Amino acid sequence: MHVYRTHNCAALRESDVGANVRLSGWVHRKRDHGGVLFVDLRDHYGLTQIVAKADSEALRVLEGLRVESVVTIDGEVVSRGPEATNPNLATGAIEVVADKVTVQSSAHELPMPVAGEQEYPEDIRLRYRFLDLRRERLHKNIMLRSSVIASLRSRMIGQGFTEFQTPILTASSPEGARDFLVPSRVHPGKFYALPQAPQMFKQLLMVAGFDRYFQIAPCFRDEDARADRSPGEFYQLDFEMSFVTQDDVFNAIEPVLHGVFEEFADGKAVTPYPFPRIAYRESMLKYGSDKPDLRNPIEITDVTEHFVDSGFGIFAGIVEGGGVIRAIPAPGAGAGSRKFFDDMNVWARGEGHAGLGYINIKDGVPGGPIAKNHGEEATAKLIAALGLGPNDGVFFAAGKELQAAKLAGAARTRTGELLGLIEQDVFKFCWIVDFPMFEYDEDNKKVDFSHNPFSMPQGEMEALETRDPLDILAWQYDIVCNGVELSSGAIRNHRPDIMYKAFEIAGYSAEDVEKNFSGMLNAFKFGAPPHGGSAPGVDRMVMLLADEPNIREVVLFPMNQKAEDLMMGAPNNVSLKQLRELSIRVVEPAPKA
Repeated sequence: MHVYRTHNCAALRESDVGANVRLSGWVHRKRDHGGVLFVDLRDHYGLTQIVAKADSEALRVLEGLRVESVVTIDGEVVSRGPEATNPNLATGAIEVVADKVTVQSSAHELPMPVAGEQEYPEDIRLRYRFLDLRRERLHKNIMLRSSVIASLRSRMIGQGFTEFQTPILTASSPEGARDFLVPSRVHPGKFYALPQAPQMFKQLLMVAGFDRYFQIAPCFRDEDARADRSPGEFYQLDFEMSFVTQDDVFNAIEPVLHGVFEEFADGKAVTPYPFPRIAYRESMLKYGSDKPDLRNPIEITDVTEHFVDSGFGIFAGIVEGGGVIRAIPAPGAGAGSRKFFDDMNVWARGEGHAGLGYINIKDGVPGGPIAKNHGEEATAKLIAALGLGPNDGVFFAAGKELQAAKLAGAARTRTGELLGLIEQDVFKFCWIVDFPMFEYDEDNKKVDFSHNPFSMPQGEMEALETRDPLDILAWQYDIVCNGVELSSGAIRNHRPDIMYKAFEIAGYSAEDVEKNFSGMLNAFKFGAPPHGGSAPGVDRMVMLLADEPNIREVVLFPMNQKAEDLMMGAPNNVSLKQLRELSIRVVEPAPKA
């Protein structure tokens, strides 16, 4: 017999009744039933109920142990009987009568419970993450993550991609987020940077002649945490392809994403491919966001023309000043109380906006300040144009175009949630395409890049030379699922002449380009294929599949909001000897005023 176990804690069934077995695991729960002790023994695979009978040596040993102690149990498998079967447990038809207990490791008093799913303060959970990971929900999430990564890898290989590993120590680059810097011992005063993404390396792989690359890539960015972003590090399914159009990229990755989500959706529906494509400007208009949640049926409408010379002076003035008015329908909300509308207005002000106008329609009669001042005929025309019913409502976001879109998008989301309109049990994908190549920077009074400066402009050199820069679109795209952006991607600008011209429009000289991007630029001068790709976030995919609200619930050892590892004590101070080896002196930050 094996020294620790003949079976794992999820393996035994009624067919094993009568067998002498050995199990090892953690004491999950203990229940004393008047001289008979029941113990749930847990390992990575599941639970088995152990029975220690009165006056047995096993009872004496188990009674003296705290939960989470590690033990080895020898005993006989017996049937629980129909009345005691637990249908929710794989081993629920049997139990093991303990004959011998060997204590492998006794647990001290726990700082947090493992059994049960009660909430516990985040700092305790992160400090004792090894205990937190024993809990069923988190353990399941991490196993899901592993399975998702294995599935992604298999599907990418099936699509003809080859996995490569790119460097972790690289050069700092001037664009993007803040780098994590690594001092060089052999080059005093110089630093490596951890890669924010393998972007340059994967493009160089295309220049080197490898046709289809992928990697489950670790990426490092010194950014603040939020619910869908870890501070410090994250993983993405990074891929790049040569001699491809945007359609080719979509055709390659859609079966992978659809297949993985369908595999782990647990019964939820998944958007069939090809996924819908929504132009950036259309998305900002209809959804107030470039990462729309298509589970929400509400669509925003531009109603600016309805308020030209309107009797509602506030909106008329905004329109005259070049602003826009966006309408956000609230189906069925008019049948309720006016408090719903007033609360939404208070919410909008709490979000830093001037307010959220509204019309509430009750039994066909429109109410509220806008309806009163806009005029009966104009209001009826507006309601008809929006297709509103006799007990609907509508909110209005007003202001400069981007400001109004942002408020309208947030109001669309909140209205959908409060009215219970968000479709459940579905993963809805879409592509956002046709991003603008350039935008006007109001602060610096100049044209600048809108998103990725290395995307190929639609129309290439001809567009850059003949069109208004603000009308030029880029071959850039985002993949979005349920309102979560999984990644950005692009068909890359692989031609130095087009790159010089694009940067010239944004106010950068050829010398600036050569100084900051010499590695990529030099490679392109020796023959670069047209290429493109993307990098869907693995953490975000697992977060969606696990139905978790925070990315920390699907990461093994996450940091807290302050980018601290409470378990390992990182970041920490290092010795003077280590600093000297690196030719570094620590300078204390200036005191805050």
